[in-house]
Amino acid sequence: MKRVLYVLILIVKILEVTLATTRIVLITKGERVKGAIIGFFEVIIWVLLISTVLKDITEDPIKIFIYAIGFSVGNYIGSLVEEKIGIGTTRVELIVKEEHGQALASNIREHGFAVTVINGEGMNFNRFVMISHVQRKRTKEFINIVRACQENVVITVSEIKPIYGGYGILRK
Repeated sequence: MKRVLYVLILIVKILEVTLATTRIVLITKGERVKGAIIGFFEVIIWVLLISTVLKDITEDPIKIFIYAIGFSVGNYIGSLVEEKIGIGTTRVELIVKEEHGQALASNIREHGFAVTVINGEGMNFNRFVMISHVQRKRTKEFINIVRACQENVVITVSEIKPIYGGYGILRK
């Protein structure tokens, strides 16, 4: 009977922390209503779980360790879930030699991404600086397209807050 309780505590704690991680990400990405809804269920689960763990804790301190393991595993799984969901937008900046710029920009556009091209000067060559706002869940796909077309490119990726307007981006 105790083993079933331990497994139940572990599974429920993993679920609760996974929800908490998702809630925090949603709120920081501007999805406050979805975050609040998840938070409602998260608190219900937490209250039920903590009351189970604290009941007769002095006679069964193993529940503390099971709870802590669930918390740790829940953080890990929550981060994997959040990465898979890929909520948000990234700004991808590319720096390439001027002679490679037009072909790369065309290739990016052919794959359905928008790109803004700016003329720049590097140490030894003229450069193109390219900026794209990409849905976070498509960032790896975008980078793979860039690398397949152009090997010698400097790529930086930054997460950005929700944006307003732009081609192919959800408007808030």
